[in-house]
Amino acid sequence: MTKYVYVTGGVVSSLGKGIASASLAAILESRGLKVTLIKLDPYINVDPGTMSPFQHGEVFVTEDGAETDLDLGHYERFITTRMKKANNFTTGQIYMSVLEKERRGDYLGKTVQVIPHITNEIQDFVRRGAGVGTADAVDVAIVEIGGTVGDIESLPFLEAARQMSLKAGPNNVAFVHLTYVPWIAAAGELKTKPTQHTVQKLREIGIQPDALLCRADRRIPDDEREKISLFTNVPEYGVISMWDVNTIYKVPRMLHEQGLDQLICTKLQLNTRSADLKRWDTLVSEVENPAKDVTIAMCGKYTDLSDSYKSLNEALRHAGIHNHSRVNIEYVDSELLTADNIDQLKQYDAVLVPGGFGKRGVEGKILAAQYAREHKMPYLGICLGMQVATIEYARHLAGLTGANSTEFDPETPHPVIALIDEWQDADGSIQKRDEKSDLGGTMRLGAQSSDVAPGTLAYDIYGSVVTERHRHRYEANEKYLERLQNAGLVISAITQREKLTEMVELPRTVHPWYVGVQFHPEFKSTPWDGHPLFTAFIKAALDHKAA
Repeated sequence: MTKYVYVTGGVVSSLGKGIASASLAAILESRGLKVTLIKLDPYINVDPGTMSPFQHGEVFVTEDGAETDLDLGHYERFITTRMKKANNFTTGQIYMSVLEKERRGDYLGKTVQVIPHITNEIQDFVRRGAGVGTADAVDVAIVEIGGTVGDIESLPFLEAARQMSLKAGPNNVAFVHLTYVPWIAAAGELKTKPTQHTVQKLREIGIQPDALLCRADRRIPDDEREKISLFTNVPEYGVISMWDVNTIYKVPRMLHEQGLDQLICTKLQLNTRSADLKRWDTLVSEVENPAKDVTIAMCGKYTDLSDSYKSLNEALRHAGIHNHSRVNIEYVDSELLTADNIDQLKQYDAVLVPGGFGKRGVEGKILAAQYAREHKMPYLGICLGMQVATIEYARHLAGLTGANSTEFDPETPHPVIALIDEWQDADGSIQKRDEKSDLGGTMRLGAQSSDVAPGTLAYDIYGSVVTERHRHRYEANEKYLERLQNAGLVISAITQREKLTEMVELPRTVHPWYVGVQFHPEFKSTPWDGHPLFTAFIKAALDHKAA
């Protein structure tokens, strides 16, 4: 029977529920349990796909093509279970599902209400995410509820969790509450009152937490833990300190040493082997003792919020681990890059241009691609980064003056990047996309495979086939590929089904390491395996620095 652990948050957001949930999952997995994680987001958007990265952070894409919350990236990096569409759902999806049922008459004319219809639907979605009734059913599903206790929008999720614990029985559901214990510098002490109040609010809803994870900038002293225990009705051994650390990969060991996994296993009556965290210790040692360091210029437009590139940042750090190096990431705002200041890139060891949408900052990205090409700096372009590299090459080496993407200039004389149906004839071999009015329905999403050309850098990295996840609308226009290839651009990978460009590069006789990819390789990187593309990129950056 699947057991459930609900993780909630209080006082303020951004405390690290995702990392805490993933870390608990990692410890339980190390004890031999089959674990998955589910994220419940209380906003009404159907998914985060159309939300601004400035507000929401990056959009993580699963193998099956779901656009999800960035916490699912943490989940995949911490445990072996791969996330799916069912591992993340929003209030919008719940209400959409309930309303569709109501329109079909599934409720037989009953009045549709938050209780029981919305809360029952939430429980059904949670069970679906846990694989209940299928061969994919897990031993433990850790369910993270977004937002903070006290928010109006999260109340249906909390009520559903309460009902689920009542139906499943006391030994099948556990509650972990993440809270904030601030240090007041003027008073010179930690304050427990916010934690007392958030637990009080949770108990008013009908939920008594089994464990409290107390976030602070320092370890919580035992006398403060005792005080928190007294006022929250949580046993002292369940009041666990989570202090700031220099790497998130220390958190599993931190929680294990304070007995969180044993507390959960006891509560849920799970008989398991002891936790084995040796590989986490090895990982932390590698992170803290790099032999070298390298600095990457990330030229993007979401530089004010590092969560916009969360998976990308982690993938670079994973590649550093596999090169025994510390990777320093310097954000360069592409909106501010001009021909007059592009020389600032010479101080870095490599250039990376990430994905993005919209015209803002694109010319700066094109300049960055040009600078890396002309100065033989290692260059990695991801999604839009590949497209701007193609535009730059078309303008300056293929003689296509004014080349651009129709996303940025619909009237460009040379649309080297465009939507498929902007160049494909009605009787062409590639199927046109369905015309859809909503932005969420016009993407190429999820995992797709491509054939890799022998003798290329891509072949050295991936072998004959590359399978990666996608999230984009615009493609390299096949009508310009021959002209670009004749000008020296190497098309090193093409999709198996639609025959679309997936990877471009420069010959190694011209440039030591210059690669653009249409997919998002960062979504598949883990600290254990790294990712072959990023590992090769960081090695190239180290070689460039040494030269």
